[in-house]
Amino acid sequence: MKIFNAKKIKNWDKYTIQNEGIESINLMERASEAFTDWFTRKFVNKTTPIFVFCGNGNNGGDGLAISRLLYQKSYNIHIIVLAISDKRSADNQANLNAIEKFGDLKTTTLFNRADLPAIPDSSIIIDAIFGTGLNKELHGFTKELVETLNALNAVRIAVDIPSGLLADKASRGTVFNAHYTFSFEQPKLAFMFPENDKYVGKWIAESINLSKAYYSNEATDHHLLTDNKISSYYKKRNKFEHKGNFGHALLIMGSKGKIGAAFLSAYSSLRSGCGLTTIYTPNCGYEILQTSIPEAMVVTDKNEFHISDVPNIDIYDAIGVGCGLGVKSETQKALSDLLQKSKNPLVLDADALNIIAENPDLIMSIPKHSILTPHPKEFERLFGKSSDNFERNDLQRNKAISLQCFILLKGAHSCIATPMGLCYYNSTGNPGMATAGSGDVLTGIITGLLAQGYSSKAALCLGVYLHGLAGDLASNDLGEESIMARDIIEYLPKAYLQLHQYST
Repeated sequence: MKIFNAKKIKNWDKYTIQNEGIESINLMERASEAFTDWFTRKFVNKTTPIFVFCGNGNNGGDGLAISRLLYQKSYNIHIIVLAISDKRSADNQANLNAIEKFGDLKTTTLFNRADLPAIPDSSIIIDAIFGTGLNKELHGFTKELVETLNALNAVRIAVDIPSGLLADKASRGTVFNAHYTFSFEQPKLAFMFPENDKYVGKWIAESINLSKAYYSNEATDHHLLTDNKISSYYKKRNKFEHKGNFGHALLIMGSKGKIGAAFLSAYSSLRSGCGLTTIYTPNCGYEILQTSIPEAMVVTDKNEFHISDVPNIDIYDAIGVGCGLGVKSETQKALSDLLQKSKNPLVLDADALNIIAENPDLIMSIPKHSILTPHPKEFERLFGKSSDNFERNDLQRNKAISLQCFILLKGAHSCIATPMGLCYYNSTGNPGMATAGSGDVLTGIITGLLAQGYSSKAALCLGVYLHGLAGDLASNDLGEESIMARDIIEYLPKAYLQLHQYST
């Protein structure tokens, strides 16, 4: 799914109105009906007091239309119209006029915070004050009002975007703290970043049938990975294929006390469908790995406790390096040698990235189209600090372009930046996956897919999505708190089965 900025979303509305024979007021009605359909499925108690706060623009017009539709479905509606200015959008005024035709559906005009009516505990507050057109911080009356609403013991819902949240840049001021945000057609870029989670809550994006032609023709740098996109990457197997057709992965991993990282990566590499997986590890890991994962082959370094060399890499289709590796001086020299010798993309994670951060000269030796998988702190060590997630996203994209590599910044919506400067945000996964070894599993999956002949982009997008989907399936059965890294691997087959359904 493409993610458009606020300007392109506005143009999308205009294009739909101009080219598909629909009045703007009817498009607003369509959007309000979509919200109302979701709301009535989610909140079935019609006696709960619902306070709808409406601004003067089209977001406020949505709020007025939603109020009317919910009132017609017998919900307990209280409309609060903000006296922000004397000006009101035409569609907002039309919906205000429509409200007045209902004799017992009253509106309260709010001139200042002191006029705010009493809102009982456990009420529902719907925020339709400002939409994506807002480009500055809240101030004065609206700032005070939003702060008051945030402090109430109520369920808070934002229409399209929480008031005060900027769609395309960092928000520094007061923002409506929504428990739910219902976004029209697609999520906003701001929803992808962790700093805005406290404002957005759980977001829902449902289509209001904006122009498909505009969507197809309009370019964007930002995309959300969806079932349809992932199924286009997936390659089905033919009847007469054998293990030699599915690649040989090499995992250079482990050190004393961290052999488990090599195990998790190897286990997930094999579960990803890789035909052969070899682990290169210190001598102390030999018996552990041969016993715990007999399906993998094990080659040991001459050193007992850490890696000091690299094996012949010519026979492998993909190489993953870094999990549990440690940062000993001999290990750093071995990684430098690997970067110099490798002609094909590598998967670099964990201590491989930490070694590169300590030795910045190595970064230019990374083979083109390699995959770097840092978590936020590793990213910061590699590329420096950023003041906010929008700035960090720009940095991530610029580094992916300059290095001609793929950079995966791990998180709730893990972001993949490509050498073309495009970003893909993952739509699967849950907080239960924030557990030791989860990243080792992801590295094994991506390396296994790369060995199977997937391109770096396809291996990364498919791997991140499957990793998150397996975590979601594990969470459904085990609960978020009880998930361990190996549970993600155990549920990978079920994730593949679900992917098969998308692909049929």
